[in-house]
Amino acid sequence: MRRIALALLTAAFASSLCAQQSTSLTGSWLINLDYHGGPIYWQLNLTDTAGHLTGMLDTDTVDGAISGSHIKFIAKDPKSGYEDVDAVLKDGVISGTLIWLQEGESADKAAPHSFTATRQPEPRTGPPQRLEFTPTHYYNQFSAAIAPVAHIWPGDTIHTTTVDAGGSDEHGVARARGGNPETGPFYIETAMPGDTLVVHIRRLKLNRDTAISDDGLDTRVLGRELAIRMKDTGNGITWNLDRQHMIATTTKPGDHLKQFSVPLHPMLGCVAVAPGPGPAIPTGDSGDFGGNMDFNEVVEGNTVYLPISVPGALLFFGDAHAEMGDGELNGNALETSMDVELSVEIIHGHSPMNPRIESPTEIMAMGLAGSLDDAIKTATDNMARWLADSYKLSPSEIAQVLGTSAEYRISEVADRNAGIVLKLRKDRLATLQPEPAPSPAKQ
Repeated sequence: MRRIALALLTAAFASSLCAQQSTSLTGSWLINLDYHGGPIYWQLNLTDTAGHLTGMLDTDTVDGAISGSHIKFIAKDPKSGYEDVDAVLKDGVISGTLIWLQEGESADKAAPHSFTATRQPEPRTGPPQRLEFTPTHYYNQFSAAIAPVAHIWPGDTIHTTTVDAGGSDEHGVARARGGNPETGPFYIETAMPGDTLVVHIRRLKLNRDTAISDDGLDTRVLGRELAIRMKDTGNGITWNLDRQHMIATTTKPGDHLKQFSVPLHPMLGCVAVAPGPGPAIPTGDSGDFGGNMDFNEVVEGNTVYLPISVPGALLFFGDAHAEMGDGELNGNALETSMDVELSVEIIHGHSPMNPRIESPTEIMAMGLAGSLDDAIKTATDNMARWLADSYKLSPSEIAQVLGTSAEYRISEVADRNAGIVLKLRKDRLATLQPEPAPSPAKQ
């Protein structure tokens, strides 16, 4: 009996040891590093060969081992820095400390930082999916702290609705407080900091027959005399939307406006990803993450490119406009609600410095800043980097292209950041041979 019990105990121990050793770390992991109170995210790709660990931590080469649940490895960068990792695996999560020595730093000053790493999901098989999403809540901040309303994959399509800038839906019912309440955020699987979110605007459809605006002009465009003449403006105006003929007519015309109407070009004032770590940003604001860009070429058939700062990107959108002139001079466009259909893709390992837009005939680089002077510099730098990255143009060549072919648009003056967009027609670039760009990943 004692021999049988001993045999059973030995077998159980061997089985347990085999189970521990069979837990392979091979695959993709997302590291969340606590760096002086703020998160840093890295991609960790491991190959576990009988306990010997190799792979890449971001762009650094990994070499180490796992013994039982204890993990130890060094990740060396191409220059002189490294990451020294000491961790354990428990319940499918790697946690421990990481000593990060950057180039030029003294090793005796490198302090350990705590981190966790979770396994990334395996690529989904099968065709892209279509998500029919009915919002029940809208957000007035862009923030990575907001829980995603849904998880989708590159290649998927979202069909949903937005409320207007004041928070009213297609029935005129107040669903949220004003200030550009947003639909979302949507978590895009495999999206990582340093990647690009590609947002294809498939369909924008008006879903009601009115829009709100006002009759003032923004102070950025007012000289002293015009400001005096405009002193009694700033009143709310309602416009009637003829969805069949795509025309809007004001309901409060002056004597000379009785026959005035404008053609409609539905657009999204806001398309954004969550900004990087830090305070939440109000949805009336904009920046390198997109946001309240108010550019009237964010329309059906065009594509928006945004730099990703947090895992999953977290896509927000809203502030639908039936029509808007350059600059959003009234402080409001023709603000309305809309049915929206978007699809998403990811370009891994590369991101623009600021939002970019592409139409079938043009590429457009956006600059957003506190003044028009700074916005034009940002837009020009954004486009110059696009030409350098995609066409491998030298500074001299970039200057010649921009000097002969640049077109500037004032996209926004009504908010804290002004916007200027530099446009280049694709037919002007047709004789140049762009380098093959990274293909948007659909899986």
